[in-house]
Amino acid sequence: MSTATYLPSTVPTPRQLEYQDWEMGVFFHFGIRSFYEGHRDWDGKPMPLEGFRPAGLNCDQWIVSAKRAGMRYAVLVCKHHDGFANWPSKSSTFSVAQTPWKDGKGDVVREFTDACRRHDMKIGLYYSPAEWGSAVFKDEKAYDEHFLSQIGELLTHYGQIDILWFDGCGSEKHTYDWPRIVREIRRLQTNLLIFSMGDPDFRWVGNEAGIADLPTWNTAMGIRLSVNTAGDQAVGDRPLWLPAECDCMMRWHCWFYEEADVETVKPVEELMGLYELSVGRGANLLINIGPDRRGLLPDADRDALLAFGCEVRRRFGQPFASLKDGTTTATGWEYAAKEPFYLDHIVIQEDLALGEAVRRFAIGIQTGVSGRMVTLYEGRNLGHKAICRIPLIACRKVVVEILEADRPATLRQVTLHNTTGLSHQH
Repeated sequence: MSTATYLPSTVPTPRQLEYQDWEMGVFFHFGIRSFYEGHRDWDGKPMPLEGFRPAGLNCDQWIVSAKRAGMRYAVLVCKHHDGFANWPSKSSTFSVAQTPWKDGKGDVVREFTDACRRHDMKIGLYYSPAEWGSAVFKDEKAYDEHFLSQIGELLTHYGQIDILWFDGCGSEKHTYDWPRIVREIRRLQTNLLIFSMGDPDFRWVGNEAGIADLPTWNTAMGIRLSVNTAGDQAVGDRPLWLPAECDCMMRWHCWFYEEADVETVKPVEELMGLYELSVGRGANLLINIGPDRRGLLPDADRDALLAFGCEVRRRFGQPFASLKDGTTTATGWEYAAKEPFYLDHIVIQEDLALGEAVRRFAIGIQTGVSGRMVTLYEGRNLGHKAICRIPLIACRKVVVEILEADRPATLRQVTLHNTTGLSHQH
């Protein structure tokens, strides 16, 4: 059962609203572990640097594939919990500079950020604050210096970055000097969005399944730090605007590439279910693919991503009616037609510029026979986007009614869809 509590709304920044409009991104877990089958977080198994040999690395292939699938942002793992740096970090002896790839002169972060800019993709850099096997990590003050040094490299050498994605796993009992770290981050990149830790602009949904709870409000008092924590960690003494992001794996249980689980790539219908349970509940969806040992997206994962993007466009890219086609009323919106029409999805967006107002809404239809109004759907928050799926029904009129709100609410968009392709015969 959901334990979500409605909190008084606060006002988002324009940058947060921009992030919410991106809706979908792709996560790339790639590094030394991509070359060592079967490794897991914190297992301590050695991963010699000579194994890192992505001879065919092509970040343009990654980003063009993501773009074709409708993704608006991409997040690259720059340093995972193992400490391997995907860039030639001066603060590490465990980086691409110590590998045989390009004779130690390669830089995955550079190739990734350059590809994102070539193809107009928003840029996210993942950094694990925790680092297993590091003696310095046990000395919190000394480790803060290491942390600041590496973050400084990432935020000064690669131009403007859109997202700095912090993973809380491994940091459950570690104390960082967040005020100092955040000051430096904000000084170096004033337009940056921070995920989950320090001074977050958006939050983890709380699972790695790609599913938002019902309801998922845009305001929160705390954030779940990692898969190893049960409760939320407070982020302030008042509600903050912290939209949720739902991350998930394209495969069943591996973030990095493995040969053993190619059969577990999610089918399109499952991906569409995750889309409706994340984006359709007002959150963003971040789908992970682990580039393979060639340095390319595995064929099965890439094919699934592209098929998913095609299906999103097929189902939702061409509504048969939208907000402008109907009438805005004192309590919501309605659309009527002379002839009956088929309907199976209603997509509603609230204008969030002044915060989140709607707490409860309903959708009713007028049937094509008796003309009587029937309530088909009730929901709680609208938020950025509510995708409301109903069984295919023939109707003459659709009414969206706001049942409860903190203030007069404004609908940003409403679209009506018949995703079956069937035409109503009358």
